[in-house]
Amino acid sequence: MKAVGLIVEYNPFHNGHAYHLQQAKEISGSDLVIAVMSGNFLQRGEPAIVSKWYRAKMALMGGADLVFELPYRFATQKAETFANGAISLLDAAGCASICFGSESGDINAFLKTAGRIETMQNQLDKEIKQCMKTGISYPKALSLVYDSVTDSPDYVNLTMPNNILGYQYIRAIRKQKSHLNPFTIARKSAGYHDEHFASATIASATSIRKAIFSNGSKIDSFIPSYTKELLNSYLNEYGQLHQWEDYWPLLQFRLLQAAPAELRQIYEMEEGIENRLMKAASQAGSFQEFMEMVKTKRYTWTRLQRISTHILTNASKSEMREDEEKASYLRLLGMSEKGKTYLNKEKTKFSVPVISKLSSYRHKEIDLDIRAARIYAAVLPVKNKKALLQQEYTQPPIYLK
Repeated sequence: MKAVGLIVEYNPFHNGHAYHLQQAKEISGSDLVIAVMSGNFLQRGEPAIVSKWYRAKMALMGGADLVFELPYRFATQKAETFANGAISLLDAAGCASICFGSESGDINAFLKTAGRIETMQNQLDKEIKQCMKTGISYPKALSLVYDSVTDSPDYVNLTMPNNILGYQYIRAIRKQKSHLNPFTIARKSAGYHDEHFASATIASATSIRKAIFSNGSKIDSFIPSYTKELLNSYLNEYGQLHQWEDYWPLLQFRLLQAAPAELRQIYEMEEGIENRLMKAASQAGSFQEFMEMVKTKRYTWTRLQRISTHILTNASKSEMREDEEKASYLRLLGMSEKGKTYLNKEKTKFSVPVISKLSSYRHKEIDLDIRAARIYAAVLPVKNKKALLQQEYTQPPIYLK
């Protein structure tokens, strides 16, 4: 059985995701789809709107056959590290190919761009460092420098968010000497960060979440019916959907009671930023206000959200282990009947173990996932908190026949 891999967050699963999933299977000529999905906290440093279990079920109902969790130490990272972890898992799971969405839609442009940057990497790294000395962030510096050497229709525009991720997927494939064959499809209608509805049927997850939490706009035409049903089911079962403001009291408490030396051990805490965070925590009345106080040209909103997430989960620099670029296990969240058949046939060939029960596996990397699950559940009412946290230990992989 031939498998195509997808790297996803599904926050929540929408029509654009359904299109991507269907097209990935078709253009790669695959029999099944394997999704590596971020857990309860996401790449931009945000809590997922619903738990990984509910999002895994959305994925299965949308056509995925196996859903594995991307461990916390990759899922809440900059694009390069995020890509390294996700590619390593798709490779470990025996995928023949990967298909990602991009603004470009041209895989040859990605391959050509990766090759050009690779030959100039040492020079470009120096230019990035020089660029950062002007006070701009690392992502912005990287984007500017890379764009300066790929400013041609033959190359990929690396100022666009999905192109950046796609480039990092290609780079990870080359670096890890993976056998994954890459494909890309152009995103339809909505951009990654679009906050407004751009078409009648396709909208970004960002705009859908904004509508859910703020203006009450109708989202039915942008999401499959099962996504709406699962969002409502989660709301009924746990009493709320998740957003950063729910975690503000926890973050504020952590920043007010921690010593600066303690905060300096947190991952991504650099250059004395802990002092700025502590001062803002004593003045801000909400997460939004806190972020507006601490954001600078050097520290982007996304990076500050990731730092805030690491503060909540107490993720230390030693635990995040940047020197280890590959994930060490495949945690199974869900499977279809076809996925189960594939797993039974192929898992003995996988390069890392498949984990379906927490009790059967002990590893520092998975300890971070468990801690993240505890923090994710912490904002819920006591009864619901206990139920969601218990699910981390007792929930078997979802099986969708």
